Amino acid sequence: MQHDNAGLQQLLEKIARVAAGDYSNDIMALTTEATPEPIRSIAEAMGLMMVKVEAREFRLEQLVDELRELNERIKQNTLQTVAAMAQALEARDSYTRGHAERVAALAAEIAEEMGLDQERVELVRTAGVLHDIGKIGCSDRIFQDHGPKNPPDVVKEILSHPRVGAEILSRLEFLDQVTAVIVAHHERVDGKGYPHKLPFEQIPLEARIISVADGFDAMTTDRPYQKARTWEVALGILHSGAGAQWDGDCVAACAQVLARKQAAAV
Repeated sequence: MQHDNAGLQQLLEKIARVAAGDYSNDIMALTTEATPEPIRSIAEAMGLMMVKVEAREFRLEQLVDELRELNERIKQNTLQTVAAMAQALEARDSYTRGHAERVAALAAEIAEEMGLDQERVELVRTAGVLHDIGKIGCSDRIFQDHGPKNPPDVVKEILSHPRVGAEILSRLEFLDQVTAVIVAHHERVDGKGYPHKLPFEQIPLEARIISVADGFDAMTTDRPYQKARTWEVALGILHSGAGAQWDGDCVAACAQVLARKQAAAV
């Protein structure tokens, strides 16, 4: 009887371990002919149940991985679709064709120069590609040549594009961080930007980076209102506006990136 009690105690201990998620094979030691009944039958039943539970947990883990992979594919496909919309938008205006890709590339390099981690660099790159997506909600008039000065109603439409872009992307929860960057990419560090006149400390660094890259690309490409400026002239304007329109650290990082590009081109 004492021997049976010891075996029963062992069985109860092993069952408790299995119940706690410790699916070791220790319980199988109680399934030999040396173990008296009914302990052996209970141990065999527990061992079989443990195998079935392990198999189900493994399958659940597989399903979770498959769902995670599917969710990532859906996100990437959605992002590619939105990016394609942004590219189609640029096709409406010969002056800005390729602008988003150039801004995204330069902004990502500035982010790397400033020591941002890879996740934030990719956030900057994505926001750069999509930063003008709000112009989808604008009329064709904003893409027409109005000479050196746009009419007030056109200016009003242009000023609305960060807010409209944020509204478009707000329906995609996985782009929340991108949306926060896009809505602020025309804010100024002196608080005089748009659409919300945010003070410096409320403007995401990623948005400040894109603002510099956006400004540089706008100045160095032909536009209806101006001819393309040289890199040197554009950098001079950025430096003169540092601390007012642009973040001085972002401008300095941009200058470093461009200096390396120029040196590599020699």
